[in-house]
Amino acid sequence: MPKPPRTADAIAAIGAFLRAQQEGGYADETVRLRGRLLTEYLEHVLDEEKTTALTAEELVRPERADSWLGAARAGGTRRRNTLTGPDATAAHDSQRARIQTYNTFVDHLGLPELQHPYPPAGHGDRLEPEQARSLLRTLAVRRPTGANAATAIRTAAVAALVAATGRTVPQLHKLNVTDIDLERRPVPAVTVDDVEHLLDKDTADILRRWLDVRAGITQALEGSDPGYLWIPTKPGRERAGVQPPKPGLTRAAVRTLHAAHRSLVLQVVGVPLRPYALLPRT
Repeated sequence: MPKPPRTADAIAAIGAFLRAQQEGGYADETVRLRGRLLTEYLEHVLDEEKTTALTAEELVRPERADSWLGAARAGGTRRRNTLTGPDATAAHDSQRARIQTYNTFVDHLGLPELQHPYPPAGHGDRLEPEQARSLLRTLAVRRPTGANAATAIRTAAVAALVAATGRTVPQLHKLNVTDIDLERRPVPAVTVDDVEHLLDKDTADILRRWLDVRAGITQALEGSDPGYLWIPTKPGRERAGVQPPKPGLTRAAVRTLHAAHRSLVLQVVGVPLRPYALLPRT
């Protein structure tokens, strides 16, 4: 008979957990992230304790989780540089992701009493103004080898509007092309929820580039363009024999815009920052 999850070898238990996550309908990106974080956790414990194997129940003991989270917070588990240097403390969101992964894993093991409290909400991941400007300039001009050019430009445009308006991606998601006025004098502007936000030259320039790309995508719609500002940059996958709608007939999903941002930022600067890192500090 197979071992119960708690007494199974930690590696096998992590594999079973990830399969359960996939079968439970979690997004592939979420499953990959949790797998990477649990592997980081296991490697930290094995290295610190100079052992080669643990059961799942041994791995998730609170003192081991605290050791891992403490090391991660201090940058001790980092494999990449960051925008603020190799010795920077872990980002607030990264720690929340670790804790959420640990809590979900112990719940899977039937040990919910071991769940770790979440850190309080904060703005620790928000970039300083110059850091935000630097990141936006980088996104506007750099495209990793193999990356989709249209997606990269759309991602840069979304990021620029987040920084310029102080609005989140869900709030900007419902924008239409007519909400953007790049010909407004003396300064271009975007209207979000009936509030007008002025746009600096760099933001206006990247929006012009996205609108040009968008126009190329929607040409195939032959006059039926509904005017959504953010649209898919390529056709979706066929599902159950049903062809997906052409790009432009539907809005790009919020999760699609978020995923594209994290992926591009990770490839360009090595840090999977979320769009809200660009929101002005308050």
